[in-house]
Amino acid sequence: MLFRRAACLSVLISAALVTTAHAVTVGREQDIVDLKLGQRVQVDDGTCPAGQVKEVRGTKMTEKGVARTAACVPRYGPKTR
Repeated sequence: MLFRRAACLSVLISAALVTTAHAVTVGREQDIVDLKLGQRVQVDDGTCPAGQVKEVRGTKMTEKGVARTAACVPRYGPKTR
């Protein structure tokens, strides 16, 4: 019984960690409404070169909220041959 509870708890914890690890992709930077500190959001608005996507990060806290920085990063997706 104790082993079964521990197994269920470990499955729930790992499922929660997996769902938070995925990057969010939006179409426009204006669609990001509440960026959290340390959060990364990929923006596919066509401003970066081919094979890259813009990544917006919440870098530090200011009086007005979370400061953002943006950079083009490699696009990770399904590999093609």
